[in-house]
Amino acid sequence: MSGTIWAVVVAGGTGSRLGLPYNKVFAGLGGCAVLTRTLRALSESRCYDGILLVLNPRDEKAYRELEAREGLKDLVQLTAWGGETRQQSVKNGLDALPDGVELVSVHDAARPFVEKEVIRATIDSAKQFGSGVAATMVKDTIKRVSGERVVETPDRARLRAVQTPQTFKASLLKQAYQWAERNGVSATDDASLVEKMAGDVRLCVTEAGERNIKLTTREDMQMARRMLDQKSEISVGMGYDVHRLVEGRKLILCGVEVPWEKGLLGHSDADVATHALMDAILGAMGEGDIGRWFPDTDPAYEGISSIKLLEKVMAALNERNGRLLHADLTIVCQRPKLMPHIERMRETLAGAMGVQKTGVNIKATTTEGLGFEGEGLGISSQAVATVERFE
Repeated sequence: MSGTIWAVVVAGGTGSRLGLPYNKVFAGLGGCAVLTRTLRALSESRCYDGILLVLNPRDEKAYRELEAREGLKDLVQLTAWGGETRQQSVKNGLDALPDGVELVSVHDAARPFVEKEVIRATIDSAKQFGSGVAATMVKDTIKRVSGERVVETPDRARLRAVQTPQTFKASLLKQAYQWAERNGVSATDDASLVEKMAGDVRLCVTEAGERNIKLTTREDMQMARRMLDQKSEISVGMGYDVHRLVEGRKLILCGVEVPWEKGLLGHSDADVATHALMDAILGAMGEGDIGRWFPDTDPAYEGISSIKLLEKVMAALNERNGRLLHADLTIVCQRPKLMPHIERMRETLAGAMGVQKTGVNIKATTTEGLGFEGEGLGISSQAVATVERFE
């Protein structure tokens, strides 16, 4: 199992900034998972004798399913469990390497576009100098600040944006991590630890590094799909829902508890506005409605927060290579007055869907006393969702 050059791939992230309730490396990207695309890029470079994947224990089931579905056994020689931080995860990976490894590259699983030119440059540098870290030129002018006051404007020509892979002599990197653990030193990347301990790190700046983006936000995923030349289409879905007002229930709208003498009756928290929104998104996806996805006969959904269900719908949208462009909701309610709560509702929905608040619009209206809403018997909501789906 020994070899001279190994890659340690760190895959312990989350999907919160992508609006996902699961690790972003399992998100779909051009017909396979982000993780699969990253592992293929490393394997197909033919620069490594082995690949060790560091996983969060909570992702074991998802990984095993992906392993069987996308043939990861052919790409990964060893696995290790990650820790509470990236630093601990990398150390666990280094400790799990087989004997005889001379050089090791640490790479983020969320960088699926790494190219052989970048990998080779870091390895060649590590062979010669002991270290080789992927980096790019800084295009923007950088300001060092204190609060909102500019303290310094560093010379842009002397600045670099650091990426992965970061390749080192295995003995040097292991020593740096052991030193950091003994001395309580933490850092956001491997190079920083080596720099703090040994003081000498070499950077590798290549044009190919411009494509080596890290997928963190929904905008990053959109850019990644553009890079793959995936064609997209726009679709629109509409949702409508009604719930009865009763005593003894909390009034939850768009994930926000609104103080009132009555609440909405339903199997879940009866968040009528979020229900309409989910139906609109599912409609744009061509995937039925919430009754099919979350039936009220299933005890698993009894009393559940509709925001959690919305997160599941957004995860399904992402798995189908889609993203939400905009959502517009109207809540029809005679009382109570909802205007004081609208902004918090927008923030709550935007957070659950992983979009900017400007991507969510909420309106509240009355019926001038007409109908069941006007009589205070219930609340209804309508929603329209615009979705972009990539082939």
